[in-house]
Amino acid sequence: MDSQNTKTKTLFIGLDGCTFTVLDEMLRELPDVGVTMPYLSKLLKGGVRAKLRSTPNPLTPPAWTSIMTGKNPGAHGVFDFIRAEDKGGEVYWTLYDSRDVDSEMIWQIANRNGKKIAALNFPLTAPPAAETNGTVVPGFIPAKHLRRNSHPAGLFEKLKAEIPGFDPKELAWDFDNEKQATEVLSPEDTFKWVSYHLPREHQWFKVAEYVLKNEQPDLMAVMFDGTDKIQHQAWPYLDPKLLKSEPTPYDLRMREVCLEYFRNVDDYIEQLVKLCGPDVQVFFASDHGFTASVEVLRINVFLEEKGYLQWATHDGSEQALRREASDFANLDWSKTTAYCRTPSSNGIHIRVSTKPGEPGIQPSEYEAFREKLIADLLSLRNPNGEPVVVDVLKREEWFPGAHMEKACDLTLVLRDNGFVSIRNIQPAVVMRPTPAGTHHPDGIFMAAGSGITAADMAERCDIRDVCPTLLYSLGLAVPKDMEGKVAAHFFTPEYFAANPIKKGAPTRKVQREAGEEMDAAEKQQIIEQLQMLGYME
Repeated sequence: MDSQNTKTKTLFIGLDGCTFTVLDEMLRELPDVGVTMPYLSKLLKGGVRAKLRSTPNPLTPPAWTSIMTGKNPGAHGVFDFIRAEDKGGEVYWTLYDSRDVDSEMIWQIANRNGKKIAALNFPLTAPPAAETNGTVVPGFIPAKHLRRNSHPAGLFEKLKAEIPGFDPKELAWDFDNEKQATEVLSPEDTFKWVSYHLPREHQWFKVAEYVLKNEQPDLMAVMFDGTDKIQHQAWPYLDPKLLKSEPTPYDLRMREVCLEYFRNVDDYIEQLVKLCGPDVQVFFASDHGFTASVEVLRINVFLEEKGYLQWATHDGSEQALRREASDFANLDWSKTTAYCRTPSSNGIHIRVSTKPGEPGIQPSEYEAFREKLIADLLSLRNPNGEPVVVDVLKREEWFPGAHMEKACDLTLVLRDNGFVSIRNIQPAVVMRPTPAGTHHPDGIFMAAGSGITAADMAERCDIRDVCPTLLYSLGLAVPKDMEGKVAAHFFTPEYFAANPIKKGAPTRKVQREAGEEMDAAEKQQIIEQLQMLGYME
């Protein structure tokens, strides 16, 4: 192996959807299993851990963008997997990409301060900025788009030539593989789904290893996203509360392949940390945590019952059939005042008329209308008489910034933290036959290495704190308009005293380059992937 990297100061490892509920089990001695992640367990004995509170709707695109910008979605402009425009008579949508991020990301901030970066597998990094100093291989795009969206030019060919077994189909989202299921996988397909992510994560590790050895960036960042995808489909085999006392052979098989995934990730972490050398500061973060969802809220069915929306009538035409099978609720827009667009949004849009004759409520009615809607939502009960919606977040209070009006008017917090359904199926609330994995607002934030305190569990951080903390680790000033703050308690008093926090100039406006667009078929593949994970229907 090549000599240790003496240049990389900061190593950031993203673990999508990682939660202490599962991670703590992987770090401790378990009967008949041992310690699944022995290296990480040892590393963190000299480090620090904290819960990380996600964005108000703990969802991949807004949360990772907050990690990369240090700002809330109202400031950076990303709220969901898709962005939609309500044109009165119709609602149009498209997928978010880096050009929708209206804030300078950590990669650009580090670059303009003389630091070289590597960003591997992060969402909303395609297309990359043309002036990037370093390496970008974006996540969340089809394999055929990796070459053009990787930076610098020619990188993809180098990876293909110099990494044995390099396979972009494994590296990217293999939609043909993943579209086999929508909501529920068969037992065998669930096993295949988990197994599929083992070689995929290995591909990302090999790219990270190659970049560390050959580029030695000041900031090395790689994200492993199998944690999230596995937990969505295999949560009952990971949550210690759901493990069966008398598992079947299939249960044992599923449990073992899940543990194999985490063993592999532990090995990748060890090799990356050792490649960086003894002086590196290594940080881990997730965009959100995970928990068990036990019920389904068909939110648009409830809104119809309360008179806020009306479903479109089905005239039997081909267009009507397409609309009924579409990814949005099939609504009569002329008679709809409040509705939910996507399960992943967990939010409700209120339609306000902007000109005479346009559908929606009058602007003067907005406050009273919204208060009545909130009261109706909080009144909803499940079959056991328990409240389904435990909090309703107003956008101006939770999404301050230039893009506040793009947020849902109301964001719902459900009793079990689940995602809503937008399907037209009665009843509005139904209990799940078995618990399903869903996002929890508390993810993980951890650090170890030179100058990092040995404090085990520290006070909870905010997701916006990750970016300024990484900038501080790099020795850079924190832009004064960044909403997050440096996690000062992660560092030893001696290190902190010798390296005071520096406040810098505000972040800069970013000009985004035009990039290669995905065609309709590719966008549909992404939708099918989101369907399988439960974000869309």
